[in-house]
Amino acid sequence: MKEPRSRASDHVGQLVRDLRHKATMSRKTLAERADMDVSHLARIEGGQGNPTLYVLIQLATALDAKPELFVRGLTAEDLPTEIKPYSEADFRRELRRRGEVGSA
Repeated sequence: MKEPRSRASDHVGQLVRDLRHKATMSRKTLAERADMDVSHLARIEGGQGNPTLYVLIQLATALDAKPELFVRGLTAEDLPTEIKPYSEADFRRELRRRGEVGSA
């Protein structure tokens, strides 16, 4: 089995799988209720998928959960290592480091 794409992907996938099991629902049934392909759901549950906001809402609705459950507690540290979001302070510090202070 492949490694999860990130801690965020793993977190969402585990939550979806746990909620699905708790509801005693098959993957096929959940995919049908969420109006999505079973293979897409399998990738999400395996931590390989990158569900959009729309997909998270579809899954939450089908699982009788609140969409915010999927992202609660996640931070930028949970994103894939190649994604580096900047806070305003980080962004300005990076601009100063590059000598581009007037560019912002």
